[in-house]
Amino acid sequence: MTRAISVKGTVPFGRHRTWYRITGIPGSTRPALVTLHGGPGATHDYLQNLAWLAESGWPVVHYDQIGNGGSSHLPDKGADFWTVQLFLDELDNLLRALAIDDNYLLFGHSWGGMLAAKHASARPPGLKGLIIANSPASYELWLGEMKALREDLPPGVNDTLLRHESAGTTGTDEYLQASMAFYDKHVCRIRPWPKEYTATFMEIYNDSTVYLTMNGPTEFHVVGTLKDWSVTDCAADIAVPTLLVSGRHDEATPATVRPFAELIPDVRWEIFEHSSHVPNLEEPDRFREVVGEFLKQIS
Repeated sequence: MTRAISVKGTVPFGRHRTWYRITGIPGSTRPALVTLHGGPGATHDYLQNLAWLAESGWPVVHYDQIGNGGSSHLPDKGADFWTVQLFLDELDNLLRALAIDDNYLLFGHSWGGMLAAKHASARPPGLKGLIIANSPASYELWLGEMKALREDLPPGVNDTLLRHESAGTTGTDEYLQASMAFYDKHVCRIRPWPKEYTATFMEIYNDSTVYLTMNGPTEFHVVGTLKDWSVTDCAADIAVPTLLVSGRHDEATPATVRPFAELIPDVRWEIFEHSSHVPNLEEPDRFREVVGEFLKQIS
């Protein structure tokens, strides 16, 4: 049996560089699955186990979006540089540079799912299918749900969070410790966190330029440039088979995901009962089953 191999490198993106890794079986003609990680400002690490698809003949492309991981770090760039369009352009550039823009799938997680939806809504001819995982359709919906989830945390936790947010002291250890009550319930429920997830979390911590600028200090306190962004205005334009994935305990609650289910014409929604925000790590066996069944429709 031919084994999958991995090749990694960087491609130029203007004056900067985007890091990528392709895992696949030489000679495969199936569409490449390109993974778009969350954040913005995270890295590919927590999505590494998607590489299992390569053993079934699906080339898998991981990449770090500009600003983090193996791609160019630009800590001096301001909010006017870090835009949705920048990351859409980076994705287009990567697809062309790897010569897969005529035959590919997208797997977008969290912020990456919104980015993938926006890309798909332009109906690029080479896109064969779309997986939107644990993603809200709009940050307005997200913020409304965050308020409810925060109020349901153990007594005193939200008071601590609100106090630090009001004082502008979200970088303190006390705020971080209080935040973990939310993360452990709605982001990753595995104890201890898997090393892949911890690696991504530390990458954000080591260079938080993008995350702080576009999102804010935490998942539930979105005060960055994305706070008003939505893809509900273009979701109906998505014209490829689409799989929606979310967790029963997800910070991306059903209310934030539902517009995708209602607007995308060819869509299927799977909720993982024992997961929060990373079902690929929390329920890996069922995750493989669900994604594998979906991809059979594409081949």
